[in-house]
Amino acid sequence: MNWLWLSVAILLEIVGTLCLKAADGFTRPLPTSVVVVCYVGAFWCLSLALRTIPMGIAYAVWSGVGILAISVFGFLIYRQSLDLPAVVGIGFIVAGVLIINLWSRAAAL
Repeated sequence: MNWLWLSVAILLEIVGTLCLKAADGFTRPLPTSVVVVCYVGAFWCLSLALRTIPMGIAYAVWSGVGILAISVFGFLIYRQSLDLPAVVGIGFIVAGVLIINLWSRAAAL
């Protein structure tokens, strides 16, 4: 169940971050409201996930999945592109998350 909480936290953080750009420096009320609600919800869900998932593992998964998703959605929605070093760096982050989840005993605690 705690991995479900982490998944929800990640989804909320992704939506919040996408709306953060749309909030335009908190000058647009609707996207700003979505940002606040999503971030509060994301941290609440993350706190529930941390009941059994080690903090370092949860944060590695949170940030890795978030970075990848925001990069993809940034390209698709906002037409933001990444150069080769950025793509390689994101690839290393994703590889790290996969290594943690596939082989680390700490992830199974």
